[in-house]
Amino acid sequence: MANPFVHVELQSSDTEKSKNFYESLFEWKLEDIPGMDYTMINVGEGTGGGIMKKPATGAPDSWLPYILVEDAAAATRKAKELGATICKDVTEIPGFGWFSVISDPTGALFGLWQPKDGM
Repeated sequence: MANPFVHVELQSSDTEKSKNFYESLFEWKLEDIPGMDYTMINVGEGTGGGIMKKPATGAPDSWLPYILVEDAAAATRKAKELGATICKDVTEIPGFGWFSVISDPTGALFGLWQPKDGM
């Protein structure tokens, strides 16, 4: 598959409560990232993810899937040309890669992820 789902992120209003719930339910291994308000989820086999404080107040807590792309900027532009709304334009996470968040023409949200070379 050329563009697989590579990361699934929980945007939560109560990250500690979410971490306790999912870690207990599934026995996922959680790792807080130093210097960031972000927790990585290691599920063993399969696609892992993360937990973060939801950025928008008033929005429900939700899971956001990320899709692997070769060029986040080009894929974001193409999505916009195809009728998507760009919720968060391409942003670098230093040392890791680039992401954007998009709402497709029906309103479904997803992210694009371009890892830094060699990752």
